[in-house]
Order: sequence, then structure tokens, then C-alpha cells
Amino acid sequence: MPASNDAKIIDDEFIISRRRGNGVLRREVWVDASGKVTRYNLAYVNHRISHVDNGRVIGYDNHHGRHHRHYMGRVESMDFTSFEEIEARFEIEWLKISKRG
Repeated sequence: MPASNDAKIIDDEFIISRRRGNGVLRREVWVDASGKVTRYNLAYVNHRISHVDNGRVIGYDNHHGRHHRHYMGRVESMDFTSFEEIEARFEIEWLKISKRG
């Protein structure tokens, strides 16, 4: 959970057209005063692919004090190396999933 003085520096939502696979990409990032990422939420939501977990097909976040991955309704803990590594992994996975749909 971010401290009260952490700042949300990214709050993006990108709508994917039906022609390009449908769904929504969500990206939220909070940082502390030194610029270190303290909280993140990356999600690909597509109700045409997943009817569980509010339509979240794939996602990564560290809500509830632990780093974890969401995939088609399942949640699994994961090792954290860096936010950049998580962000790269998310991009690879959602692109792969969206090309199947």
C-alpha cells in the first residue's frame, strides 16, 4: 500500500478496438519521494475472453503487500526483481494473448 505521500504518476487506460482484439489496458504506478515505484497495477481486461476476476485476463500488481500475477481468474504469488521486469513481462503476455483472440 502506498504511503500517504506517495504520488500516482501514471493512470492510463487504453481502449483496444474490437478489430484489434477488444478490451482495455490499464496501467497505474505510484512512486515515493525518491522516485522508487511503491505500488503498481497492470491489467488487460477483456470480458470476451474472461468472465471471472472482473474480466481481467492477465494482470500484475502488488496490492495487499505482495507481488502477484492474475491469469484468467487465478492468482499466484511471484518473485519480484524490478518493476521494469514486471512491466516487460506483462507486455509480452498481453500481446501474445491478444493475438490469439
